[in-house]
Amino acid sequence: MLTRILIAALVLLTACAPAPAPFTGPMIIGDTDPVRFAGRQPGTFPVRGMDAARFQTSVDWTRAKAVGIEFVFLKATEGGDLADPKFQDHWRGAGRAGIKRGAYHFYYFCTAPEVQAQFFIRTAPKTRGSLPPVLDMEWNPFSPTCRRRPDAATVQDEMRRWLDLVTAHYGQRPIIYTTPGFYEDAQLNTFKGYEFWLRTTAKTPAQAYPGQPWRFWQYTATGTLPNTAGSVDINAFNGSTTEWETWLARRTIR
Repeated sequence: MLTRILIAALVLLTACAPAPAPFTGPMIIGDTDPVRFAGRQPGTFPVRGMDAARFQTSVDWTRAKAVGIEFVFLKATEGGDLADPKFQDHWRGAGRAGIKRGAYHFYYFCTAPEVQAQFFIRTAPKTRGSLPPVLDMEWNPFSPTCRRRPDAATVQDEMRRWLDLVTAHYGQRPIIYTTPGFYEDAQLNTFKGYEFWLRTTAKTPAQAYPGQPWRFWQYTATGTLPNTAGSVDINAFNGSTTEWETWLARRTIR
Protein backbone atom coordinates (compact mmCIF):
# COMPACT_ATOMS: atom_id res chain seq x y z
CA MET A 1 0.00 0.00 0.00
CA LEU A 2 2.80 2.39 0.91
CA THR A 3 4.44 1.79 -2.46
CA ARG A 4 1.21 2.65 -4.26
CA ILE A 5 0.85 5.86 -2.24
CA LEU A 6 4.42 6.91 -3.07
CA ILE A 7 3.90 6.22 -6.78
CA ALA A 8 0.67 8.22 -6.77
CA ALA A 9 2.42 11.13 -5.05
CA LEU A 10 5.22 11.12 -7.61
CA VAL A 11 2.74 11.12 -10.48
CA LEU A 12 0.90 14.05 -8.91
CA LEU A 13 4.11 16.02 -8.38
CA THR A 14 5.17 15.39 -11.99
CA ALA A 15 1.81 16.52 -13.31
CA CYS A 16 1.94 19.70 -11.23
CA ALA A 17 5.54 20.59 -12.07
CA PRO A 18 5.87 23.67 -14.25
CA ALA A 19 6.77 23.07 -17.90
CA PRO A 20 10.30 24.04 -18.95
CA ALA A 21 10.54 27.70 -19.86
CA PRO A 22 10.48 28.24 -23.62
CA PHE A 23 13.60 29.60 -25.26
CA THR A 24 13.36 33.38 -25.39
CA GLY A 25 16.66 34.31 -27.02
CA PRO A 26 16.91 35.76 -30.52
CA MET A 27 16.06 33.19 -33.17
CA ILE A 28 18.70 34.38 -35.62
CA ILE A 29 22.26 33.73 -36.74
CA GLY A 30 23.93 36.47 -34.72
CA ASP A 31 27.40 37.97 -34.33
CA THR A 32 28.89 39.62 -31.25
CA ASP A 33 31.51 41.47 -33.29
CA PRO A 34 30.19 41.96 -36.82
CA VAL A 35 32.33 43.44 -39.57
CA ARG A 36 31.11 45.81 -42.27
CA PHE A 37 32.85 44.40 -45.32
CA ALA A 38 33.86 46.50 -48.31
CA GLY A 39 31.60 44.76 -50.76
CA ARG A 40 28.83 42.21 -50.56
CA GLN A 41 27.93 41.43 -46.95
CA PRO A 42 28.02 37.74 -45.98
CA GLY A 43 24.52 37.90 -44.52
CA THR A 44 23.15 38.48 -48.01
CA PHE A 45 24.25 35.03 -49.15
CA PRO A 46 21.11 32.88 -48.93
CA VAL A 47 22.87 29.67 -47.82
CA ARG A 48 24.87 29.80 -44.62
CA GLY A 49 26.39 27.25 -42.31
CA MET A 50 28.92 26.73 -39.53
CA ASP A 51 31.83 24.60 -38.43
CA ALA A 52 32.37 22.97 -35.06
CA ALA A 53 34.91 21.07 -33.01
CA ARG A 54 35.47 20.20 -29.36
CA PHE A 55 35.26 23.88 -28.41
CA GLN A 56 31.54 23.82 -29.19
CA THR A 57 30.63 21.66 -26.23
CA SER A 58 26.88 21.83 -26.71
CA VAL A 59 25.06 22.77 -29.92
CA ASP A 60 21.30 22.97 -30.22
CA TRP A 61 21.22 21.57 -33.74
CA THR A 62 17.45 21.78 -34.09
CA ARG A 63 17.44 25.52 -33.40
CA ALA A 64 20.53 26.01 -35.55
CA LYS A 65 18.62 24.50 -38.44
CA ALA A 66 15.55 26.61 -37.61
CA VAL A 67 17.47 29.89 -37.92
CA GLY A 68 19.07 29.00 -41.25
CA ILE A 69 22.13 26.81 -40.67
CA GLU A 70 22.07 24.60 -43.76
CA PHE A 71 25.48 22.92 -43.48
CA VAL A 72 28.25 22.17 -41.00
CA PHE A 73 31.83 21.03 -41.28
CA LEU A 74 32.95 19.07 -38.21
CA LYS A 75 36.51 18.47 -37.09
CA ALA A 76 37.18 14.74 -37.14
CA THR A 77 40.94 14.38 -36.88
CA GLU A 78 44.27 16.13 -36.45
CA GLY A 79 47.58 14.62 -37.48
CA GLY A 80 47.86 10.86 -37.29
CA ASP A 81 46.36 10.08 -33.91
CA LEU A 82 44.20 12.90 -32.50
CA ALA A 83 40.46 12.39 -32.94
CA ASP A 84 38.21 15.27 -31.93
CA PRO A 85 36.29 14.11 -28.82
CA LYS A 86 33.07 15.85 -29.91
CA PHE A 87 33.04 14.61 -33.50
CA GLN A 88 30.69 11.67 -33.06
CA ASP A 89 28.22 13.66 -30.94
CA HIS A 90 28.21 16.57 -33.40
CA TRP A 91 27.90 14.22 -36.38
CA ARG A 92 24.85 12.49 -34.93
CA GLY A 93 23.22 15.72 -33.72
CA ALA A 94 23.59 17.55 -37.03
CA GLY A 95 22.31 14.52 -38.91
CA ARG A 96 19.20 14.23 -36.75
CA ALA A 97 18.46 17.93 -37.31
CA GLY A 98 18.66 17.56 -41.09
CA ILE A 99 21.76 19.73 -41.47
CA LYS A 100 24.13 18.77 -44.28
CA ARG A 101 27.34 17.63 -42.59
CA GLY A 102 30.91 16.99 -43.61
CA ALA A 103 34.15 16.14 -41.80
CA TYR A 104 37.50 17.91 -41.86
CA HIS A 105 41.09 17.00 -41.06
CA PHE A 106 43.58 19.44 -39.53
CA TYR A 107 46.94 18.79 -41.19
CA TYR A 108 50.05 18.18 -39.07
CA PHE A 109 53.42 18.81 -40.67
CA CYS A 110 55.38 16.21 -38.70
CA THR A 111 53.43 13.09 -39.73
CA ALA A 112 53.39 11.49 -43.17
CA PRO A 113 50.32 12.44 -45.23
CA GLU A 114 49.55 8.75 -45.86
CA VAL A 115 49.30 8.10 -42.12
CA GLN A 116 47.06 11.12 -41.68
CA ALA A 117 44.81 10.14 -44.58
CA GLN A 118 44.30 6.62 -43.25
CA PHE A 119 43.52 7.95 -39.78
CA PHE A 120 40.91 10.32 -41.20
CA ILE A 121 39.38 7.50 -43.27
CA ARG A 122 39.08 5.31 -40.16
CA THR A 123 37.40 8.13 -38.21
CA ALA A 124 35.06 9.98 -40.59
CA PRO A 125 32.22 7.78 -41.87
CA LYS A 126 31.52 7.42 -45.57
CA THR A 127 27.88 8.39 -45.19
CA ARG A 128 25.65 8.73 -48.22
CA GLY A 129 24.52 12.33 -48.69
CA SER A 130 27.26 13.89 -46.58
CA LEU A 131 29.45 16.74 -47.80
CA PRO A 132 32.89 16.20 -49.33
CA PRO A 133 35.75 15.83 -46.84
CA VAL A 134 37.87 18.88 -46.10
CA LEU A 135 41.64 19.27 -45.73
CA ASP A 136 42.42 22.11 -43.30
CA MET A 137 45.76 23.65 -44.28
CA GLU A 138 47.15 26.35 -41.99
CA TRP A 139 50.21 26.94 -39.88
CA ASN A 140 49.92 25.99 -36.22
CA PRO A 141 52.22 28.26 -34.22
CA PHE A 142 50.92 26.79 -30.95
CA SER A 143 51.95 23.19 -31.56
CA PRO A 144 54.28 22.04 -28.75
CA THR A 145 55.63 19.16 -30.83
CA CYS A 146 55.93 20.32 -34.44
CA ARG A 147 57.51 23.56 -35.65
CA ARG A 148 58.24 22.32 -39.17
CA ARG A 149 57.29 24.73 -41.98
CA PRO A 150 58.00 23.14 -45.36
CA ASP A 151 58.45 25.16 -48.52
CA ALA A 152 55.59 25.56 -50.98
CA ALA A 153 56.63 22.68 -53.23
CA THR A 154 56.82 20.26 -50.28
CA VAL A 155 53.49 21.44 -48.88
CA GLN A 156 51.74 20.93 -52.20
CA ASP A 157 53.31 17.49 -52.65
CA GLU A 158 52.10 16.39 -49.20
CA MET A 159 48.66 17.82 -49.86
CA ARG A 160 48.28 15.87 -53.09
CA ARG A 161 49.31 12.62 -51.41
CA TRP A 162 46.65 13.09 -48.72
CA LEU A 163 44.04 14.26 -51.20
CA ASP A 164 44.57 11.34 -53.59
CA LEU A 165 44.00 8.73 -50.88
CA VAL A 166 40.96 10.48 -49.44
CA THR A 167 39.43 11.04 -52.88
CA ALA A 168 39.80 7.36 -53.70
CA HIS A 169 38.00 6.34 -50.50
CA TYR A 170 35.09 8.80 -50.46
CA GLY A 171 34.57 9.15 -54.19
CA GLN A 172 34.65 12.95 -53.99
CA ARG A 173 37.50 15.42 -54.25
CA PRO A 174 38.03 17.11 -50.87
CA ILE A 175 37.62 20.83 -50.32
CA ILE A 176 40.65 22.81 -49.17
CA TYR A 177 40.29 25.15 -46.19
CA THR A 178 43.01 27.73 -45.67
CA THR A 179 44.00 31.10 -44.23
CA PRO A 180 45.52 34.14 -45.97
CA GLY A 181 49.04 33.68 -44.58
CA PHE A 182 49.24 30.00 -45.38
CA TYR A 183 47.69 30.52 -48.80
CA GLU A 184 50.45 32.97 -49.66
CA ASP A 185 53.31 30.95 -48.16
CA ALA A 186 52.25 27.71 -49.85
CA GLN A 187 51.47 29.47 -53.14
CA LEU A 188 48.03 27.89 -53.23
CA ASN A 189 47.03 30.22 -56.03
CA THR A 190 48.87 27.66 -58.20
CA PHE A 191 47.07 24.65 -56.68
CA LYS A 192 44.39 23.80 -59.18
CA GLY A 193 41.56 21.31 -59.45
CA TYR A 194 40.05 21.74 -55.99
CA GLU A 195 37.33 23.87 -54.43
CA PHE A 196 38.38 26.28 -51.69
CA TRP A 197 36.87 27.19 -48.33
CA LEU A 198 38.50 30.49 -47.36
CA ARG A 199 38.87 32.08 -43.95
CA THR A 200 38.82 35.87 -43.94
CA THR A 201 37.13 37.78 -41.14
CA ALA A 202 38.22 41.34 -41.91
CA LYS A 203 38.26 41.43 -45.72
CA THR A 204 36.17 39.89 -48.47
CA PRO A 205 37.61 36.82 -50.24
CA ALA A 206 38.28 38.99 -53.30
CA GLN A 207 40.45 41.29 -51.17
CA ALA A 208 42.24 38.61 -49.13
CA TYR A 209 42.69 36.08 -51.97
CA PRO A 210 42.77 38.08 -55.23
CA GLY A 211 41.64 36.04 -58.19
CA GLN A 212 40.92 32.89 -56.19
CA PRO A 213 37.54 31.20 -56.86
CA TRP A 214 35.85 29.98 -53.69
CA ARG A 215 32.97 27.78 -52.62
CA PHE A 216 32.71 28.62 -48.90
CA TRP A 217 33.67 31.72 -46.92
CA GLN A 218 34.33 31.57 -43.16
CA TYR A 219 33.56 35.18 -42.39
CA THR A 220 33.35 35.32 -38.59
CA ALA A 221 34.57 33.50 -35.50
CA THR A 222 32.19 35.42 -33.22
CA GLY A 223 28.89 34.07 -34.48
CA THR A 224 26.06 33.13 -32.14
CA LEU A 225 23.21 30.64 -32.38
CA PRO A 226 20.15 30.22 -30.16
CA ASN A 227 20.66 27.93 -27.18
CA THR A 228 24.29 27.25 -28.14
CA ALA A 229 26.95 28.41 -25.72
CA GLY A 230 29.95 30.41 -26.82
CA SER A 231 31.10 31.67 -30.19
CA VAL A 232 30.65 29.82 -33.46
CA ASP A 233 32.37 30.10 -36.84
CA ILE A 234 29.78 31.05 -39.46
CA ASN A 235 30.21 30.43 -43.17
CA ALA A 236 28.54 31.40 -46.43
CA PHE A 237 28.07 29.30 -49.57
CA ASN A 238 28.97 31.13 -52.76
CA GLY A 239 25.75 30.79 -54.73
CA SER A 240 21.97 30.90 -54.77
CA THR A 241 19.68 28.34 -53.15
CA THR A 242 19.22 26.72 -56.56
CA GLU A 243 22.99 26.57 -57.05
CA TRP A 244 23.29 25.04 -53.57
CA GLU A 245 20.90 22.23 -54.48
CA THR A 246 22.72 21.67 -57.77
CA TRP A 247 26.06 21.58 -55.98
CA LEU A 248 24.75 19.08 -53.42
CA ALA A 249 23.45 16.80 -56.15
CA ARG A 250 26.90 16.77 -57.72
CA ARG A 251 29.18 16.84 -54.70
CA THR A 252 27.66 14.82 -51.86
CA ILE A 253 29.04 11.37 -51.08
CA ARG A 254 27.26 8.44 -52.71
